[in-house]
Amino acid sequence: MRFSSRVGSTKLNPIAQAEAEARNRGIALGSVNDSNPTKHGLAPSQVPGIYTAEPRGPLTARRQLAEFLTQRNRGETNRLQVPTIVGEDSDLSTVSSAAQRDTFETVDPDRLYLLSSTSEAYTWLFKLMCDPGDIVLGPKPGYPLIESIGGLENVDTLEYQLQFDGSWFIDVAWLRELLESPKGRKVQAIVLINPNNPTGSYVKGAEREALVRLCREHDVAIIADEVFYDYALQPFAGNRRLAGEPGALTFALDGFSKLLAAPHAKVGWIQVSGPEDLVAEAQRRLDIIADDYLPFSDIIAARMPELLAAVPGQLHRVQERTQANLVRLHAMLEADEAGLVSVLRAEGGWNVLLRFPSVIDENTLVLRLIRDFNLTGQPGYYFDMTENGYLAVSLLPEPDVFERNIRAVLAAVSLELECV
Repeated sequence: MRFSSRVGSTKLNPIAQAEAEARNRGIALGSVNDSNPTKHGLAPSQVPGIYTAEPRGPLTARRQLAEFLTQRNRGETNRLQVPTIVGEDSDLSTVSSAAQRDTFETVDPDRLYLLSSTSEAYTWLFKLMCDPGDIVLGPKPGYPLIESIGGLENVDTLEYQLQFDGSWFIDVAWLRELLESPKGRKVQAIVLINPNNPTGSYVKGAEREALVRLCREHDVAIIADEVFYDYALQPFAGNRRLAGEPGALTFALDGFSKLLAAPHAKVGWIQVSGPEDLVAEAQRRLDIIADDYLPFSDIIAARMPELLAAVPGQLHRVQERTQANLVRLHAMLEADEAGLVSVLRAEGGWNVLLRFPSVIDENTLVLRLIRDFNLTGQPGYYFDMTENGYLAVSLLPEPDVFERNIRAVLAAVSLELECV
């Protein structure tokens, strides 16, 4: 597998090599130019303690996180026993049990990197895997983040289209054809968002097996964004996290922004897995990036236990809200006499896509919402939907606000259809 020539491609200089050898022999070297003020009694009382520059994040915090993730894998902290809704064939308890069996593993804290957000994680991984002009594959429809970060990192992004036939699926045959083409030689990583936003689609079991095999055969890394994984809505059986995947070099992203429903809780992490030789080389290079940025604060690390302890309650709270609003949405759409709006099946996450007659322009509909209802929204083309007639809707609002929003959308669609 080819890593970026920007990171870790040079040999250690003699001093760095001698320092590494001393560390391997258990020798703690002092330094005549140690400029860490906390080691010399100069730390402020508001930030006590001695700062130890640990590129992957403070070891204590990583151990706490690893224990939490291990318990989650064993199903002891993340049992989402929510009933099947709106008569669909999803059974959340079955899905949860299957996922727990398949991901029963101990998470190694040395395979974790703590940083400020999953967005920052993307930048690190693009630096790690890609030279300027290399390609990262990302899903469409999808949230327009990957292209933006790719542009900042001088990395080309190429979309692979999710297909819809009552549920969303990945066109693995198209990906195979691409990777086997001359252009495929420039592909360094594929982003799998599990579940995707705003389609809400999990990576299916058969897709996962095929994609891991493809990535292993073509030396492509997997970047698995699983921030919405715990928020199941109408899942199919057999969902699994990609975190811990051993078959291909995999970087799984997660963080408190979604787990705690707190975008201002800026704690994210990368979990590295895959074949041992690739993991070792990836981490050697990723350590260089982490050492350059050192983004994780000891002040935040001190709060890790209480933040981790808050996760189960927050997951339950948000899941109750999103499940109830999805039931409410189906009931409102079924009761609507006009019958102009439907909702696409969302397996997970906290957003859904509404579909309305394509003769209504998406911009026109949102402008109507702004003008007549003091509401705005994100049309389907924001996410590169291939057809007109879609609107993304959040399941997070309080019930009365959610109902008001949906009533406004239904009214706006009816008014616009009269004008067509």
